[in-house]
Amino acid sequence: MTVGLLASMALNAMIGWPDASGALTFAQRVTGALFVLSGVVQGLAAVLSLDHWGRHEFRTSGAVILLGALIALATDSLLILLWLEEKEYTPYLLAFIPLWCWSLWAVGLLVREKPWKGLPHPRKFAAGVFVSALLTTVSLAYSTLYQPSTAPMRLTLEAEFGTALADRAHPFAQVPLKLSVKNTGEVPVYVIINDFSVYGRTATYSERGDSSAQAWKESFGKEEEAERHVDRLSYHRLSTGRFYDPGDVLAAGQEDTREHVFEIPRDVPYDLLHVDLQITYMRKDRGRIDVENFSRPIESWRHPRYSCLASECRVATLAYHGRVHHNNNLVNVTRKPLYVTAFWSPATLPVYSVSSFHFTGGWIDYRKERRELNKFGITTRYADAEVSVAELLRSISARPR
Repeated sequence: MTVGLLASMALNAMIGWPDASGALTFAQRVTGALFVLSGVVQGLAAVLSLDHWGRHEFRTSGAVILLGALIALATDSLLILLWLEEKEYTPYLLAFIPLWCWSLWAVGLLVREKPWKGLPHPRKFAAGVFVSALLTTVSLAYSTLYQPSTAPMRLTLEAEFGTALADRAHPFAQVPLKLSVKNTGEVPVYVIINDFSVYGRTATYSERGDSSAQAWKESFGKEEEAERHVDRLSYHRLSTGRFYDPGDVLAAGQEDTREHVFEIPRDVPYDLLHVDLQITYMRKDRGRIDVENFSRPIESWRHPRYSCLASECRVATLAYHGRVHHNNNLVNVTRKPLYVTAFWSPATLPVYSVSSFHFTGGWIDYRKERRELNKFGITTRYADAEVSVAELLRSISARPR
């Protein structure tokens, strides 16, 4: 009995302490503190078990031991229910399955002894146990289900071309680009990956034009816009970069602006310039990223183990890889370790994933990945802008000879 109570105490403290000490919201901290407190009760019950089956000096020892066993049964039952959702192997499985069996035996043994008869007010004791269990359940449901779902979250992205200037030393035009990002939601977010890319557009022009259904179908298949006099659009990447480093945190209400200047020849064959800005982020009230590891770029050409195998990756990339934890440690102990992975290169669009994939073999289960992306509130926001090259170059006078 003593060993079982001590083991349950250690498990509850291990589950509750990370949330009690480091959770983002007050409700999550309360939930963690309740698990730590329940571990303290179980520790007291372990001490009193020596008295209950020894000198029996304390009349309340049996009731406290019963309370500790009930806490163990409730906790281990909850862990088993959470584990059944995914049925993944975790080392904690070797702890809470045996402890669940032990708690069933312990509760059955203690109920037969009817230790509550030694209490001066057994009904108040039962009411206290019920209220504590109800408070824990409500706090757990609020911090895990309700609060992360109701707090609004949105990023506002803007991209805008400025007025081009002549390069005095070369036959080029300097084009300013203003990018801005604002967290208009109520919770901070982690930046998973982001990218901005500037493209020059070429096209085939026709005075007569073609508005046939076949032309529209071809444009749709190539993800082009439908225009009567413009066809065969082609985009060429001119400049690319990142607004944030992976792992950066945007606080609620935070607004950042960046001005980027790129150069193009004055006689470029492009008719339009187009910019795409995208940011993939994770709500901080849904989980926690091991930023120290995730923010460290890994060059895949030097470390082939971290190469991107996705079809979107056609060149060597920078890889970012780190642990990600759910906002409730109860979920973490019933799941395989999860990792957030992102790839970036100046030649392709970013790729990201949240799964148990750890570059040690195996494949990503994309069905599970979609569920994890939804649980962590991982979303991508986009913004774009276009400007006429003729309009840009109009303000530039002829280069002095």
